[in-house]
Amino acid sequence: MIRVRNLWKRFGPNMVMQGLDVDIESGETLVILGRSGVGKSVLLRHILGIDKAEKGTVEVDGVMISELKGNALFNATKNMGMLFQSAALFDSMNLETNTAFFLREHGNLETGKRFTKGEMKDLVDHALEMVGLEGQQKKMPSDLSGGMRKRAGLARLIVYRPQYLLYDEPTTGLDPITAMQINELIVKTQEELNATSIVVTHDPVSALYVGDRLALVEDGKIAYIETPEKFMEIEHETIQALKNIVMQDPRSFRSRKSGGPT
Repeated sequence: MIRVRNLWKRFGPNMVMQGLDVDIESGETLVILGRSGVGKSVLLRHILGIDKAEKGTVEVDGVMISELKGNALFNATKNMGMLFQSAALFDSMNLETNTAFFLREHGNLETGKRFTKGEMKDLVDHALEMVGLEGQQKKMPSDLSGGMRKRAGLARLIVYRPQYLLYDEPTTGLDPITAMQINELIVKTQEELNATSIVVTHDPVSALYVGDRLALVEDGKIAYIETPEKFMEIEHETIQALKNIVMQDPRSFRSRKSGGPT
């Protein structure tokens, strides 16, 4: 379980988080929504311990991540993984080597031993199969489409089977069909690993598809957090705008803009 309490973070003159509190239950998928620049991705970086707040705490399974550095931080967060918005693949490595990177660097987290070449190959092949990239081991990142890069990044994330999965805008820049494939993979991965997932997104369709609960970040805090059904009924400008995107015929927006009938 993740507990964030009274988190404050400033970048220059901008106070991004202002006393943010949130609990993320074990085994759930929490979706973080909100306008650009409100600190959604910053929250993920604090949970991973990459960023440190001016004030407040981040606790994961009883360990205060916000107070740790170096090896202590690594040991506390080794069961976490993040899919970055750009997928962050190593351009000089093929897909097989990219996927095996964590395994090669850190070995088996449970036993502390190195993996054999055969063990590593089996784990990589399984991860690539999970994301629909079987047989693509020798391809370079430059040979992959945007959707394939996202799936490759997901394979590199899940190959060591972390218990906490963090996704930063996983469907940004993808066409609707590919975006839905990524959404399906997020759900499939969460179920197979029995993991806890946090998804930052601007896409209300993705949010409703993958989320067990949805949270709206506003004014540096979690303004609302509810199940999808209850969340979409909240009378709030941003939430109602998201609801319109999902439920309303887009031609009606065009009609209003042109002054035609609605």
